Amino acid sequence: MASLKELKGRINSVKSTQKITKAKQMVAAAKLRKAQAGAEAARPYATRMASVMASIAGKVAGNDGAPKLFTGTGKDQVYLLVVATSDKGLCGAFNSNIVKAAKLKAASLAAEGKTVLFYLVGRKGRAPLIREWPKAILHYYDTSEVREPGYAEAEKIAGELVGYYDEGKFDVAHLFFSTFKNALTQDPTEQQIIPVPAPKVEVTATAGAAVEYEPDEDEILAELLPRYLKTQLFGALLENQASEQGASMTAMDNATRNAGELIQKLTIQYNRSRQAAITTELIEIIAGAEAL
Repeated sequence: MASLKELKGRINSVKSTQKITKAKQMVAAAKLRKAQAGAEAARPYATRMASVMASIAGKVAGNDGAPKLFTGTGKDQVYLLVVATSDKGLCGAFNSNIVKAAKLKAASLAAEGKTVLFYLVGRKGRAPLIREWPKAILHYYDTSEVREPGYAEAEKIAGELVGYYDEGKFDVAHLFFSTFKNALTQDPTEQQIIPVPAPKVEVTATAGAAVEYEPDEDEILAELLPRYLKTQLFGALLENQASEQGASMTAMDNATRNAGELIQKLTIQYNRSRQAAITTELIEIIAGAEAL
């Protein structure tokens, strides 16, 4: 049975931990509002970009001069999995869920005889993927020195991916990130980004309207495809930021509650042990007095 000194030390230790988790929860809650606003603000832009892409892509489908980013290499043997995670922990299952989705995809592709490569964004996804796929890591993109990854980082990542694609290092690329729903729900998401799939959008009243493009559709698409890729990566980074803060807030709230329950149990145990010690001392005093 633990001594009173040990119990008191454990109670003080848990109280210190509770203060840390409570502070982390408050910080995550403050950051979540900004991150959520950023993610929600980017969604209409991405939707509109997809609408324009669908309109133009439908006109150039099958053209010999269509950009390679749209038509693909003509093969699907080498797959690049772009896994975007955070650089910090204490956010529940946020990172592990993204990594798990990427692992399942990689295992499925390997079972089909495909070659799998990884492009890792963020530190937390590295260790588990390196353990299982040590020779499949194509590149790391470090975001640890950036306070909040934004469009500049998305632009650099897109540039590197396009460079690898032009060099013929992969045929198809899939992006893995977490879509923010609310503070309690973040859904691991898989999205093909290269070659850029023709976006599927709802038919509107103006969908069949005659539109003339200047310059021609091929030139516009060649310019629009890299921007579309950057937009998708930027949106994924924003969704990840909001999801990370939501997961962190929920995890730290649970940790704070658990610490409170543990403190309560330890306090009861401490009081019982203290009372037992006092009772034993009283019995010894009474027994000694009677012996005299």
